[in-house]
Amino acid sequence: MSNLYQLTSNYETVLNMIYDEEVDEQMILDTLEAIEGEFENKADGYAKIISELRGDAEKIKAEKQRLEKRQKSIESKANLLKENLYNSMKQIGKPNFKTELFSFNIQKSGGKQALTIDGDVPEKYTKTIIENDTDKIRQALENGEKLPFAHLEPRGESLRIK
Repeated sequence: MSNLYQLTSNYETVLNMIYDEEVDEQMILDTLEAIEGEFENKADGYAKIISELRGDAEKIKAEKQRLEKRQKSIESKANLLKENLYNSMKQIGKPNFKTELFSFNIQKSGGKQALTIDGDVPEKYTKTIIENDTDKIRQALENGEKLPFAHLEPRGESLRIK
């Protein structure tokens, strides 16, 4: 049985046979029929493997979602315990202490201090952001306008197996 590359090459051979005046029509038809049957069998095999791989990918995706859900649950429980410990330390007035295993400290968070805007901000404290109106540009191009700064890319294509 030929591989897909060889089958594709066989089609090119048939094309050359068509242009060769010494080759009779029946020979071309017989060759084409053999290639097509083999190609279709090969395509069926590919489709079966593709289908199985997609099924495996879906199972992995479902397992990944299950594990992510479990991870979030565990992280939530850890955060709840940490929050309870923090509140207890604040309530009893014990912001830091050490045990044989850990050190516990309540301290201010680092980084930039949180900012809250309470009213209208003067213009000198604002930024002006210019954004392309891609919908308007696309519409103009689709209507046949020639824009020197933009163009529509050709649509891609893909194989669909049903």
